Amino acid sequence: MTSSSAVHSALAPYGWDDAWADAFTPYEAEGLLPGRVVRVDRGQCDVVTPRGVLRADTAFVTPHDPLRVVCTGDWVAVEPGGNPRYVRAYLPRRTAFVRSTSSKRSEGQILAANVDHAVVAVSLAVELDLGRVERFLALAWESGAQPVVVLTKADLVPDPVTLAHLVQDVGTTAPGVPVLTVSALHGDGLDVLVALVGSGTSVLLGQSGAGKSTLANALVGEDVMDVRAARDVDGKGRHTTTTRNLLPLPSGGVLIDTPGLRGVGLFDAESGVGQVFSEIEELAQRCRFHDCAHESEPGCAVRSAVDSGELPVRRLESYRKLMRENQWIVAKTDARLRSEIRKDWKRKGAQGKAAMEAKRGRWS
Repeated sequence: MTSSSAVHSALAPYGWDDAWADAFTPYEAEGLLPGRVVRVDRGQCDVVTPRGVLRADTAFVTPHDPLRVVCTGDWVAVEPGGNPRYVRAYLPRRTAFVRSTSSKRSEGQILAANVDHAVVAVSLAVELDLGRVERFLALAWESGAQPVVVLTKADLVPDPVTLAHLVQDVGTTAPGVPVLTVSALHGDGLDVLVALVGSGTSVLLGQSGAGKSTLANALVGEDVMDVRAARDVDGKGRHTTTTRNLLPLPSGGVLIDTPGLRGVGLFDAESGVGQVFSEIEELAQRCRFHDCAHESEPGCAVRSAVDSGELPVRRLESYRKLMRENQWIVAKTDARLRSEIRKDWKRKGAQGKAAMEAKRGRWS
């Protein structure tokens, strides 16, 4: 039996605390070992335990629900021996980063668990895609983690005025979110990021070619991740990271590096979208109708803000797009909501048809 002091000494650098120890108590009585999943690969995982890193099979706890499979960042109860050795259970997650899969079944895919900070890496080597930044932030807020946007490859924007404008553009799309500029190549801005991720667990997110592996190497202090050059034409690169890896940081805390995400689908992330577009949510409270769609309704505070220039039209369009996408994903698994959406579409279609007929009547 491993003593509690030995467990704490071995696992504290990976985030073990008294709350996790209490949650593990039932499994300790069964003689199982506590550990944190640092990598998952084809039904097997590497788990850091008081006895070192153990290889274990996840088949015992792999259900039909893809959101309940073992993932990087999970705290688990693992068998101390056996061939094969099995993970017997994972402890209740504090947070979970989930996106929708590309499958037609619209299942969720869990990317990382028990995350405190979601670091969204955005490359300055290519034109900013603010809509994609908003999408990443919606998923980050929904996970329960605190997001931070890191503009990588800042050395490619030597003009400080231009760089300040880019930071401002991102800041307007990320209310309440820190926006940092970093050059991992020269070390500029890393001290601020190191301080931010120096406690708890951080997950590193972004498209392929965003400089995540270079950033991970800079934070870890050694070349632990493969780095390859991005294409000049679009800034994209090959997936240098193919699995999610949990890495301890010398300054404290741990980092989960993820593969580049080409598709970032929402999965039941309405509250996350609301936080990304908090100014629209606040304006909506002043609309005349509580169910205002912010289209052509009278007394719409959101449309008034667009007309006055207070709210950029791009923000409203992006908000509508993400809300529609999220509603559609949820509706695929909710028959009642799906019926309501169809009724709403029919109602709006009838209103549009009536408006056209009224116009024809005036013209004739």
